[in-house]
Amino acid sequence: MTKKTEMNNTDKIIKVALALLFVGCLADMPYGYFQLVRFLGMIGFSILAYFASTKKDNIFFVVWLASAILINPIVKISLGRSLWNVIDVIWAILLLGSLLIERSKSQD
Repeated sequence: MTKKTEMNNTDKIIKVALALLFVGCLADMPYGYFQLVRFLGMIGFSILAYFASTKKDNIFFVVWLASAILINPIVKISLGRSLWNVIDVIWAILLLGSLLIERSKSQD
């Protein structure tokens, strides 16, 4: 397996896992779950930003980097539950949508 293929598979796994975590945030979960999502989200978005930078994909680099900053567990940004739910849905759509975009690019 080439390094690019490994990176692409890791990219897909991270996107699907984060999307599932964010959808899980819509349910009534204990506070610890949201803390875990913040931590894993920051790491996942940071890795995705790195992958986007290596692919010279400036748009997704900025999106993933801004997402990592927004969700970071160190300097929390308090937006209220309903606004975070909207952001969670937007992130899930962006993550899964980016998979479809990459898939269509690879078929060209």
